[in-house]
Amino acid sequence: MRAMVIKEFRQLLRDRRTLGLLVGLPIILLVVFGYAANFEVSKIPTVVVGPQAAEVASRLHAPFQVTEVDPGGDRALAESRLQDGKAVVGVVTGASPISVLMDGTQLFSVQTAQGAFARMAQAEVASGGTAPAVAPEVLYNPDLKTSWIMIPGLTGLILLFIGTLITSLGVVRERQAGTIEQLAVMPFRPWDVIFGKILPYLLLATLDLIAIVLLGMALFGVPFVGSVATFAVGALLFLLVTLGMGVLISTVSQNQGQAIQLAIMFVVPQILLSGLIFPVNAMAPGVRWIAYVLPLTYFVEISRGVMLKAEPITALWFPIFVLLVMATAVLSLAVLRFRRDLAPSTRRLRRAEPEPLAGAA
Repeated sequence: MRAMVIKEFRQLLRDRRTLGLLVGLPIILLVVFGYAANFEVSKIPTVVVGPQAAEVASRLHAPFQVTEVDPGGDRALAESRLQDGKAVVGVVTGASPISVLMDGTQLFSVQTAQGAFARMAQAEVASGGTAPAVAPEVLYNPDLKTSWIMIPGLTGLILLFIGTLITSLGVVRERQAGTIEQLAVMPFRPWDVIFGKILPYLLLATLDLIAIVLLGMALFGVPFVGSVATFAVGALLFLLVTLGMGVLISTVSQNQGQAIQLAIMFVVPQILLSGLIFPVNAMAPGVRWIAYVLPLTYFVEISRGVMLKAEPITALWFPIFVLLVMATAVLSLAVLRFRRDLAPSTRRLRRAEPEPLAGAA
C-alpha cells in the first residue's frame, strides 16, 4: 500500500493541470466568489422627470444615482428608460402622490430602493418635516417573483452546460477512437469539420431551448412579452459561443477527463459572476470586470429583457454585438487549433502510405 500511495503522489505531482485544480482553483474561487457574493446594491441608476424634477433629484442620495433629470419629461419617458435598461428607478413628479416606477427584473435593486425610500420617509418625519406622498409601482415583475428573473437566466445556464460539456466530450471521444485521423485524409476544410460537428449539437440545443422556455412559462408562469425573433438572434449567437468553446476545449484536451476539467472551469464562474444570482453592479470593481467577459452575462441581459420587458433589438444591440464578436473569435480559434491538430495526423498518414512499385504506370 505504501508503494501505491507514493506512486499516486508522484503521478499527481507530474499532472500539473490536476494539481492546479486541487490547490489553485479552490483559492481562486474563494477569493473571486467572496467578493462577488453581494446582494447589497450600492448604486441604483435613477431618472427623475416632471416639473419638480430638479428639486426631487437634489433630495435623492445614495444608493440612488441620478443619471437623468428632465423637467419636461413624463411617465412615458421614465418607462422607456426602465424598459431599455438605462435606469432601474424612475421618479415622475408633477402630481400628488409622486410616482416612483421600479424595474422588477432587477430584484435586489428594487428591494434596496424600497428600503431606501422607507428610511428617507422616516428621517423626514423624525426631523419634524412631512414625508412626501409617494406611490411606488413595480413594473415587469409586479410581485417580485424570484422565478421570473431566474428562469430566463437558467435557460442560458442549461444551454451552457449542454453546449460546452457535451460538445467537448463528443469531439474528444472521436480523438480517442482515432476518427480524427480519418478526417485528415478526407477533402474537408477545417471550417467544414467544425461546423459539421457543431450543427447537430446546435439543432439539439435549439430543441432544448424551446422546451425549457415553454416549461418555464407553463410551470412557473414566466411571461414572454417580447419579440421571438430578437430572442432567437441572441440565443443563436450564445449557442455558437458555447458550442465553439466546447470544440476549442476538445482541441486542447487529450482525454475526456481533461475536457470535463476545462469545461467545469469555464462554466462554474458564470454561475455566480454573470448576474444570474448576484447583481453585476453590486460586485466589487476588481471582480466585476470578469462578468463582462462571460457570454452568459449578455445572454441573461437579452433573455430577461425580451421575456419580461419586451426590449426591442435596438436596446439590446450591445449584448448582441458582444456575443457576435465572441462567437467569431471562439470559432476562429477552434478552426486554427483544429487545423494544427490535423496537420500531424496528415503527415503520419502520408508517411504510412505504401510507395508505388518500381516501373508501375
